[in-house]
Amino acid sequence: MRWPGSRSARLSRVLASDVIIKAVTLFLVVIIVLAMFGRGIVGRRLRQAKCPRCGRYKIGSGPCPCSRKKG
Repeated sequence: MRWPGSRSARLSRVLASDVIIKAVTLFLVVIIVLAMFGRGIVGRRLRQAKCPRCGRYKIGSGPCPCSRKKG
């Protein structure tokens, strides 16, 4: 005697695991692409934000503390 829907229940488990594997793979690919994008654009901006004299990061639009007059 065959149970109605027994094949479809087995098939749906396989399909559910395939969907999960595809979702995880897609997520990892998106994260890798974002990391490559971040290194290229954000890394370039961080290099430009350094002071040429002392190498410290400049915060804001003012001068670097190493160039301020001491007095």
